[in-house]
Amino acid sequence: MAWHLGQSMVQRTSLSHLDYQANMLADEITQQMSSRISALERISAFVAGREQQAWLQNTLRRNDALLEWFEGVVIIDENGRVRADWPVVNERQGLDTAHTEYFRMLKGTQSPYVSEPFIGRVSQYPMVLVSVPRFDAQGEFAGMIGGIVSLRTSGLFSRLSRMQQSEGSYAVIFTASGKVLYHPERERIMTEAPPRSENRWLNEALYGWQGSAVGPLMNGQTGMQAYGQVWPAGWVVGRFLTHEEAHLPLSDYITKLWWLWALLAVLMLPLLWWLLGRLLRPLRQLEAQIGEVGLGRRQRVSLATNMAELKQVASTFNRVEDERQALLNSLQEREAFLNSILQATPQGMFVANFDGEITYMNPALLDLLGISATVPMSQWLKQVHPDDREGAMDMWRHSLKTRSEFVRQLRFIRRDPEHPDTKEETLWLEVHARAVMVSQAGLSLGMVGMVKDITERREQEALQRWEAEHDPLTGLLNRRGFERRLDEAFAEFQKTSTPSALLLFDLDHFKPINDEGGHALGDEMLRRIAQVVAWEVRRSDHVARQGGDEFGVLLPSCTLGQAQKIAESLRQAVADISVTHEGKEYRVTLSIGVTAFDEDDHSVSEAVKRADAASYDAKAQGRNAMVVSVPGKPLTDTLFD
Repeated sequence: MAWHLGQSMVQRTSLSHLDYQANMLADEITQQMSSRISALERISAFVAGREQQAWLQNTLRRNDALLEWFEGVVIIDENGRVRADWPVVNERQGLDTAHTEYFRMLKGTQSPYVSEPFIGRVSQYPMVLVSVPRFDAQGEFAGMIGGIVSLRTSGLFSRLSRMQQSEGSYAVIFTASGKVLYHPERERIMTEAPPRSENRWLNEALYGWQGSAVGPLMNGQTGMQAYGQVWPAGWVVGRFLTHEEAHLPLSDYITKLWWLWALLAVLMLPLLWWLLGRLLRPLRQLEAQIGEVGLGRRQRVSLATNMAELKQVASTFNRVEDERQALLNSLQEREAFLNSILQATPQGMFVANFDGEITYMNPALLDLLGISATVPMSQWLKQVHPDDREGAMDMWRHSLKTRSEFVRQLRFIRRDPEHPDTKEETLWLEVHARAVMVSQAGLSLGMVGMVKDITERREQEALQRWEAEHDPLTGLLNRRGFERRLDEAFAEFQKTSTPSALLLFDLDHFKPINDEGGHALGDEMLRRIAQVVAWEVRRSDHVARQGGDEFGVLLPSCTLGQAQKIAESLRQAVADISVTHEGKEYRVTLSIGVTAFDEDDHSVSEAVKRADAASYDAKAQGRNAMVVSVPGKPLTDTLFD
């Protein structure tokens, strides 16, 4: 018992501890990255509007204290050319970085950005570039300032290196793209994270989820894991603990408990056995005679003993037995009458005792559930839907304890007892039970309940709810359903600052499909696009057709950089779709507006207006484009041929 109870307690405690550690590590790394970004932003503000190379170089030299946080600092102009660096590295000044991932991303978002990791040419250590934008006097993009951070010597992961880590308890840092930044086994650094099929919780964390769960770990073992997000850097902190490591203290405790119990049993049992034998000898005689009365071999109890207490017990038993026989005769008559009623009623009914066991089900209920009267309760209870079983059992136990009414709607998986291989059927049942009270004594005899089949009613209600929020042509959310989920995501953003992104787009060159091929061809194109878009986004995302050829995608727990990647995958996927009419092939492209919730937004409509304006701007610039709208900054566009 201690082992089984301890396992549950250890798992809950370990998950809470892992979640705390993951968030603590994430907060510490977030603070360090925020400090570095703030330092670079102060330098960026100081050199704003100054482009003289010698002055910039001298400014970096005077801010030599930055080298406590960075391996080196560079200033890059709006064309991607390195204008100044410190410490000076041969051939770095004048280097063209316009083609690099970090320059293109920073120029597009115009907000602080941490690059993908790379190996330093001299140190051979993994490094990242922390960069912030520079702006001229008119607020236009004028380049960037970047600080090179060594992931091994900069102190970013100092807390991790000081933690006691073992094969069964360790921490790992990932980038949002799935690359390992820190691992106690150094040969794993800069490798790719396991695929989704091996660890779906890690895959969810790479898309912005944070929390704790139980499942496969990176090394293939089963255990506990927790994740925290380092939002400024787009990193994920993972804390892992195998079941074996978590249960080591419990195993030691159970071993000590076992030996202590065995020692006490060896010492106490013989003495207790002898004492109880002396005390219970007269009671055994009484037990034997009561057993004979129960079997009908005798009518009364008669003891030859000098113990007044046992004589009184025998006398009381004989009196109670006489009363029991009289009541039993009356009860048999009432039971026969009640059985006739229950057998004849078409309504499913059952009787239960206050131990929670159902002692009787009438034929109508057995037929409804598709079970026989000989099937034990523990077996057919497993046919209650897993999502409803726990809640129903909790309420059932509460009703038994308080003698209150039990009213519950639940799903039951019905199987044909004569054809067990046939397809299962899920029924919605309404169960209503109440205690049977004896009015004179105020006692309760048990529970009597009725069961109704409400499957058809529930299916109709579910269909009505689904139709109210979904587009009948594509099966996607309609405008009403999409707006409700936008409001929920915005409320979560205001409460917890969890980032969410919004994509709005319509179809380019869609009108010729309707005009030349008819609305049937246009509807077919809309259905295909809906299928492709729903396939490309994450399961947690919400896709909607808001009317005509207008679509929207809500990306909860998603940064703006991740949203751009998803938007690009949608643009490419939709461009491959085609329909054919009378030998002519038709294709469409997307004009996509991308934005994210901002702290200055007072309502979700402000984010919708930004995304909508960005979509119109993409179409105005020639279609087949993606335009990113960042609050307080000009639109940035990405055009495609």
